[in-house]
This record gives sequence, C-alpha cells and structure tokens, in this order.
Amino acid sequence: MSRFVRASKYRHVFGQPGKKEYGVENLKVTNSAWDTNYIAASGKYISVNWNASGGGAFAILPLPSPFAPLPSGFPFKIPDIIPLARGHTAPVLDTDWSPFDDSVVASAGEDGKALIWKVDSSAFNGWGADGWEANDFDPVLRIDVTPRRVGQVVWHPTAQHVLATATGEHTVKLWDLGSPENAKSVLSGHGDSIQCMAFNPSGTLLVTTCRDRKIRLFDARTGGEAVRIAEGHGGVKGARVVWLGDHDRIATTGFSKMSDRQVSIYEGSSLNNIKTTTIDQSSGVMMPFWSDNNIIFLAGKGDGNVRYYEYENDLLYPLAEHKSTDPQRGMCFLPRRALNVSECEIARAYKIYGSSVEPIAFIVPRKADSFQSDIYPPAPSSEPALTAGEFFAGKTAPPKLVSLDTGVITSGQAPTAIPSASVPTPTRTSTAPSPAPALAPVAEQVISPKVAEPAGVVTSPVSESKPVSRSVSLSFEDNLASSPLTTTPLPSNTNLGGGGGSGDSVLKEENVRLTSELREAREKIRNLELAVETYKANARKAAALLDA
Repeated sequence: MSRFVRASKYRHVFGQPGKKEYGVENLKVTNSAWDTNYIAASGKYISVNWNASGGGAFAILPLPSPFAPLPSGFPFKIPDIIPLARGHTAPVLDTDWSPFDDSVVASAGEDGKALIWKVDSSAFNGWGADGWEANDFDPVLRIDVTPRRVGQVVWHPTAQHVLATATGEHTVKLWDLGSPENAKSVLSGHGDSIQCMAFNPSGTLLVTTCRDRKIRLFDARTGGEAVRIAEGHGGVKGARVVWLGDHDRIATTGFSKMSDRQVSIYEGSSLNNIKTTTIDQSSGVMMPFWSDNNIIFLAGKGDGNVRYYEYENDLLYPLAEHKSTDPQRGMCFLPRRALNVSECEIARAYKIYGSSVEPIAFIVPRKADSFQSDIYPPAPSSEPALTAGEFFAGKTAPPKLVSLDTGVITSGQAPTAIPSASVPTPTRTSTAPSPAPALAPVAEQVISPKVAEPAGVVTSPVSESKPVSRSVSLSFEDNLASSPLTTTPLPSNTNLGGGGGSGDSVLKEENVRLTSELREAREKIRNLELAVETYKANARKAAALLDA
C-alpha cells in the first residue's frame, strides 16, 4: 500500500443531514415505476411527484435547509390534504425548475402533456391554521407534446423559455414557450425508450441514453439524427448521463451484462469511451450529479449511501461516502448559487426516503470567517445568456456565471464547436474548421445583494391564471413580452476600446460575419459527409447484388 495520500482540498468532505424537524414529513410520494428522480429543487422550492387519485399531480413545497427550520413557521409534518399542482390527467413522471426563475417549474406526465407552473409565495401563508383551505396550483401554459407519455423534461441551460421533452415516440422535442404550437427541433433516431438526457453547459449539444444501449449526441438546434452514436453499458436497466461541466467529457452510469453497476467517462466530441469503472453489484439505478468543484456524486436507488469522486485527468478518485440506514427512492441537488457559503457547503442534496424529504449538506471542514474562494468557483447565474429566438436563430453564447462572494455576473467559457455528423471511424480530429476566437468577456457589474434571488419570468400570479385552454398560451406570450428578462439585451463589449466608438462596431460586425460563415461551413460539411455515407451505402448494395 502506498505511503502517500493524494492531495485534495475535498478529501475530507462529509455529508451532514439536517435535523428531523428541518426536513419534510408525511409525503405521499408517487408509486410510478417510471425511472426518474421523483424530486427537483430550485433556490426557493422543491417539487415531489405525488401519489394522487383522479389524474396526475405533484407537490410544491418551501425549500428545506439542513441548517434551519422551514421558513415562516411552515410545519415539517405537512397536513394530509395540501395544495397540489394538478392539471395532468395521468401520473406526473418528471419535473424540472427553470434555471432562470426559482418560481417556474415544468412537469411531464403520462398523458403526453408538458405543463408550466408559476408559484406565488403567498400560496404558503397559513398552512394548517384554523380555517385554512387547500387551493391547488394552476398551470400557466399547456403544451400538447405527444399522444403518448412524456418521460423527461429539461430546461435549456443558457436560453430563456426553451424546454426539452423526451417522448414515448422515442424522440426529443425542443420548444419555444413563446410559440408552443409546434416543436422548434425534433431529435430522432432512438431505437427504444429514452432513459435520460442532458445539455452541455452552453446548450448547443444534447446527449441521451436509451434502452437500446446506445449513447447519442445531437446538435440541439439542427434536429434530425444524432451526429455521434456510441455503445453504452451492456445491461438493459436504467442508464443515466451527465455532462462534466466545461471538460468536454460525459459521465454515464448503468449496468454491465453481468448486472454490475458501472460509471463510464466518454469524450464529449467523439463519444470515445475513455474509462469504465465497476462500482458494485447492487440492483438500484445510480443517479449521477455533477458539481463544478470537479466532484461527481453517485446516489443509488435503494441504497442508503451517496458516493462522491473527484474528477481529474480523465480519472475518478474516490473521496468519501455518505452513509445512511434509510434507502433513498429519489434525489436531487440544489443549484450552486443558493448554497450556504458561510458553512463551507459545496453541495446540497435532497433525499426522498419513505414519506420524508431530508436535506444533506456536503461540507468542507474548515474554520474560517472569510469567503473561501478556492472551493467556490463561479456558479451558473439566474440570468439567461440568450432569448429563445436568438438560440433557435443560431446564436451561441456561454452561460453567465455569478460569483458566490460578490454577486458579480460574468460570461463563462466559450462553447466548444458542434461535432459533425457521424462517420464510420470517428476520431478526435474535428472535420469542421476551427472557430474564430471570441471577443474577451467583460465582467458585468450587477447589483445583486442576494445571489439566490432570481429574476421573474412570468409576471402574472398563479391566482390570476386562466383555466387550461388555448387562451392560456396566448396569455403566456403576453407575459413573455412584458418580462424584463425577455427585453434585456445581451451584454456587449462596448468598453474594449476604453470609450467605445467605431472600432468596437467593426469588431462586432466582423465577429458576427465570421460566426455566420463558420456556421454555413459546418452545415456544408455535414451535408457532404451525409452524401458520402449515402454513396458508400449504395456502393455496398451494388457490391452485394454483384456477389449474388
């Protein structure tokens, strides 16, 4: 055994569960066998898939903290009858909170619908008091996605009001909530049920795992077939996928043919398998969660423990393990911008076990009164980098990041180039020309005294929502038009020349022109490669006929 221990500032990270009265009890969690996390969290609320009769529903509750009781005297043991988000006619399968508004949540159900909800904080006043009546939440938008089920729903990480849905027709559809009549992009080619999907940090690429044991990489805007396809885990049971931040790497969890639980690292552009590691032989699906501290958390369904590893140089180094005697049914993680930095909390999980939700803080053991900048890299902010129209028009922008110390918002790392369509033997070398260098990002000074406070997306409160109908989508469009985020222009590089002027305008125009030419060149390359593949297929058919 080696006498030397690998140096890491996260080597002693430990999980600290909150007190019993800091959690939430008496939940009626769904009994659906569909493989999702059952819970999602924003900086203000959590949503839990509910076991409801007469259609589908999910609960919306204030965000528990492992360091303090629930806000406003909210009871940790909730009443038997509570307000629910009803609107689906079949069980709710998945929920996801908007990264740009902690009060907006999307839900997906077996009825083939995706619903958008806006939460008003006044809905939680007086819960359980004498004379209190449970008034259900109403949706602000309904999207008719498919005649079959909608299994997963995911928000776009950089573009506002862009939503991805995975359908029972084995496709992924991307929607602009401002005009939800038709999907803006349809990603096809899956041979079986889609098990998981995830955007890369800039939202230009989307990766999926499928029951046919394939991993597929898509250009999110172009649609159609995958640009890369790779072999996944050998087992049929649930496979999950997550992007490893800006490392151009993808991590998947799944099962081998011998039912061993595995975690694999893939190259993001080519989908080449870099390394596959066997974890154990348990039967529960592993849920992976990535933190920008270069830590990946693995939580197995039916397990009482949470493993976490540090990623470095394409290797996963085990750090520690949070152990518990209560097996988890589902889990989610809090957005990093809402963490408690004064407690050196680098991640927070919300664990469903039995009929309870337990918050777990992962803490770096330090005694310090000042901000620990080395363990808090900038986090994705609540400010979008693009509008939905700009994204579907072809514009690309890195995510906006917020300092957890000062609240200053800056632009993140420039997004990587989109890989071209699949060829018989993909390599690490991209066939597309190198992108033009982007202009240096300029820090944008934003007055943000509370980092976790998001900007609003939908201005009308829930109580004024109309019944679910065609007119609801029109009111949502009006809300989009009046939203301050929708009309806020993107940050410009007007200070590069010291005082602005014609030089900046020339640089901007040149950058736009080069970006447009690059996009056109990539499109031509994709078309040529597809043509080559067609010629090769025809040649093989002709050779087969000649041999016959």
